[in-house]
Amino acid sequence: MRLAFSNRNQMQKMKNLGSIGSSGRLSTEECEDEEISKLAISTFQAKEEEIERKKMEVREKVELQLGRAEEETRRLAHIWEELEVLEDPMRKEVAMVRKKIDMAIRDLKPLGQNYQKKEKEYKEAFEAFNEKNREKAQLVATLIEMLTESERMRMKKLEELCIATESLSMKQ
Repeated sequence: MRLAFSNRNQMQKMKNLGSIGSSGRLSTEECEDEEISKLAISTFQAKEEEIERKKMEVREKVELQLGRAEEETRRLAHIWEELEVLEDPMRKEVAMVRKKIDMAIRDLKPLGQNYQKKEKEYKEAFEAFNEKNREKAQLVATLIEMLTESERMRMKKLEELCIATESLSMKQ
C-alpha cells in the first residue's frame, strides 16, 4: 500500500513536470524531467522487482510450509492406519470371547436346571435308599430275633423231647 502511494506521488510529479515542459520552459529542464522520469521508472521497476522477490520468498515459504503440512498429514494418516490395525484385532478377539461367553451362558442355563433336577432326584433317591436300608436293618434285626427265638424254642422243645425220651426210657 505504501509502495502504491509512493508510485502515485511520483506519477503526479511526472505529470506536473510534463505540463511545465509543455508551457515553454528550457530544454535542460526537459532533460532533467526525462532523467527524473527515468529515475522514477527505474525506482518503480526496482520496487516492482523487490515486490516480486518478496512475493517469491513468501510463496516459497508457503510452499515449504504446505510441504511440511502435507508430510505431517501423511504421517498422521499412517499413524491413524496403524492404530486402526491395532484396534481391529482386539475388537474382533473381544467380540469372539464375548460371543463364546454368551454361548457358554446359554449352555449353562439348561445344564444348571438339569443339575438341580438331577440333584433333587439324587437326594430323593438317597433318602429312599436310606429309608429302605433302615427298613432292611430293622427287618434283619427282627429276623435275627425271630431266628433266635425260634432256635430258643426249638432248643426248649428238643430239651423237652429229650427229657420225655429219658423219662420213657427210664420207665421201661
